[in-house]
Amino acid sequence: MDITVFGCEPDEAEIFTKLSSEFGVTVSLIKNAVSENNAKLVRGCRCISVSHKTELSEPILIALKNAGVKYISTRSIGWNHIDIQAAKRLGIQIDTVAYSPGSVADYTLMLILMLVRGTKSILRGAERFNYRLNNLRGKELGDMTVGVVGTGRIGQAVMERLKGFGCRVLAYDCNQNTKASYVAFHELLSNSDIITLHIPLTADTRHIIGCDQMKAMKPGALLINTSRGALVDTEALAKALKEKNIGGAALDVLEGEEGIFYHSCIKRALEHPFLATLQQMPNVIVTPHTAYYTERVLVDTVRNTIKNCLNFGRSLEHV
Repeated sequence: MDITVFGCEPDEAEIFTKLSSEFGVTVSLIKNAVSENNAKLVRGCRCISVSHKTELSEPILIALKNAGVKYISTRSIGWNHIDIQAAKRLGIQIDTVAYSPGSVADYTLMLILMLVRGTKSILRGAERFNYRLNNLRGKELGDMTVGVVGTGRIGQAVMERLKGFGCRVLAYDCNQNTKASYVAFHELLSNSDIITLHIPLTADTRHIIGCDQMKAMKPGALLINTSRGALVDTEALAKALKEKNIGGAALDVLEGEEGIFYHSCIKRALEHPFLATLQQMPNVIVTPHTAYYTERVLVDTVRNTIKNCLNFGRSLEHV
């Protein structure tokens, strides 16, 4: 089995090299992201792996198809960066990888705690040698209700961690696949002090949190998004925060983050209509899509990428 890995970063390369011998596969590691120009590098290789940082448009998929690619394993749990319909038309199978849900769950809890204690303004003050107490007293999670939207592996891991804080937890999911206090979506919005999103981005979930939903939220409610940026209507969020209809937000993902997150913007203009405004707000935390970024996830992702490709190879043997 030969696997070509695009957008392979140094730490990924180390694990791919180590695990390839364990699984008996040959990996070709390419630092650059896949593109129409370098798709020819995979000629003769049916399986490739790509990063979630790269958009796979129809022209790129066509170039890969022409090079003989039949299978793509994306090193992510989501595939909204891939033109899935084009892949189906071209007969290219797409799979995601599973990894430890603890990374995103831990990060989600960290963001929740930072918001309820006003940590952003405290740290900013301390960096300027201002050690006065924050003018807003924090809250304790045990006194709050947390609404978890999406009860898959990560949502369940978040709920498990919340148990230790003694807070009330409400849940919403079309698939009620675990023991949880499920409620209707509008009920979760109106009764939660904190709402945290853990659902995939699809046509149906795009802007699942928009202007109407923010109006339905409790006054002072906090919004956490460690899933996908476009789940939230960013323009509506900025307006709701400015008008103090909600109490704050912590965003590890952002609608329109492509070309900004994972890049240094220190010496160039920030081409995003709302990011600078959001970051200036004391009750908003923005981080660059980093919740998944742990050593455990790295190993899980590489291992399961190889397993995906091997499983695809075995499926061909039975055709």
